[in-house]
Amino acid sequence: MLDQSDDIHPLFHGAPSTTEFKKLRKRIIRDTRAAIDDFAMVERGAKWLVCLSGGKDSYTLLAALTELQWRGLLPVEIVACNLDQGQPNFPATVLPEFLERMKVPHRIEYQDTYSIVVDKVPAGRTMCALCSRLRRGNLYRIAREEGCTAVVLGHHRDDILETFFLNLFHGSRLATMPPKLVNEEGDLFLYRPLAYVAEQDCEKFATAMNYPIIPCDLCGSQDGLQRQNIKQLLNGWEAQAPGRRQKMFRALMNARPSHLLDPKLFDFQGLTAGTTEFDENVPHLRGED
Repeated sequence: MLDQSDDIHPLFHGAPSTTEFKKLRKRIIRDTRAAIDDFAMVERGAKWLVCLSGGKDSYTLLAALTELQWRGLLPVEIVACNLDQGQPNFPATVLPEFLERMKVPHRIEYQDTYSIVVDKVPAGRTMCALCSRLRRGNLYRIAREEGCTAVVLGHHRDDILETFFLNLFHGSRLATMPPKLVNEEGDLFLYRPLAYVAEQDCEKFATAMNYPIIPCDLCGSQDGLQRQNIKQLLNGWEAQAPGRRQKMFRALMNARPSHLLDPKLFDFQGLTAGTTEFDENVPHLRGED
């Protein structure tokens, strides 16, 4: 059934018929659906702005969400969106042609944020932080104009894990990118449905489907980023002990405030002899009744 052209969305036409690919595809769909369910992302009748950069992750995101929608498992309207930020040599026709061919509702927006970033960021410094803020602001605006309730991004499990270590090593805090949040204005959700999907699976999937990948280093600012250092560190740990990445990721879902050192999360002063962290009669989180 999976490879019959009349039973699936055009995004999956030409999919490899190998058992390995079918397992990969099933795993991605399963993990995506699990994240959507676990983090309560679905509001029936909602409309999602699915951000498409042209990288392997965003193609995987679009395909997974479209298949779930196609099979009646994702009751939301999807609009794919690419924000052309004016980066040099960006192939502006690739995504519009792809989305038209795949019959995906979409919006292509041009905003030259690249010139702003180049003007504001000193030579030799990475441009990612400012570029990301400008991109996010434009995506929120587009979502409102399209009547969307959520902006949906293609960050996967490894992005979330790398962000945790970046915050740990460079920000002195335990934090990462949550799968679900509300923007500062309070009018839009931001979702990351690939939160459980491994980067390696995204790469294998997009390559097998022969999607037209657009490189992420057009601005020339990617080399030497701290994120790349973290990625290399995690790769080394994974090589030494396969499966370590997944164990570390699971730890992010198994936090114990009383076993950390943040008095804003756990009422250490209110902890007395004869009580435990699980005593339902003792308020452990400040502000709890």
